[in-house]
Amino acid sequence: MKKYCSEFIGTFFLVFAGTGAIIINDLTGGQVTHLGVALTFGLVVMVMIYSIGNVSGAHMNPAVTLGFLMSGRLEKQQIFPYIASQFLGAMCASLTLRLLFLSHPDLGTTIPSGSLFQAYVMETLLSFLLMFVILNISTNTKEKDLIAGVVVGATIALEALFAGPITGASMNPARSLGPALVSGHLQYVWIYLTAPVLGAILACPICRLIKGSECCPVIKKDTLPLTYF
Repeated sequence: MKKYCSEFIGTFFLVFAGTGAIIINDLTGGQVTHLGVALTFGLVVMVMIYSIGNVSGAHMNPAVTLGFLMSGRLEKQQIFPYIASQFLGAMCASLTLRLLFLSHPDLGTTIPSGSLFQAYVMETLLSFLLMFVILNISTNTKEKDLIAGVVVGATIALEALFAGPITGASMNPARSLGPALVSGHLQYVWIYLTAPVLGAILACPICRLIKGSECCPVIKKDTLPLTYF
């Protein structure tokens, strides 16, 4: 139960801080700035990894959870409670933001500004890169443990910096579904529910191809879930 509570808390604050930064930026005439929004997403992921990573692995993302299933680092029976906890955390965060910012129309919902094809391909590639980095940084060595949060947070900030204006740089079905459901903007949510999962799953065989068993080592059941720590 501690793992699932941790995933709820981690995803709650990911959505609360990240989409909250978008909302506040809109309402204050751009005072947070695009750079500030990107850094907020990266920083909140970083601090949550260091806070709950040793409890649940700090997935905070259903696509990452499914990626770890594909890589053999998570047992099948943990998938539903992990993902349910993440979606519930995202929903509660968006409901909290709705109470705080009643006038905001979309609560930071991810809406593509280009074509649907462009958005789908970009979200798939962004999620591929994120999962590829996570698989390579989470090898259970002391040196990588110490920098895991910084590397993963920096990856998210990097992707949000250059791709945010086009797709919202979600890379996370929970992050997109929470604001979409609460604000009622569901037209494009299918992109953000499927493309991140596709990208995360594709990262697993590519990582194995490049690094072999070092990418996704066989892990004993009593050590699961192993992700960043």
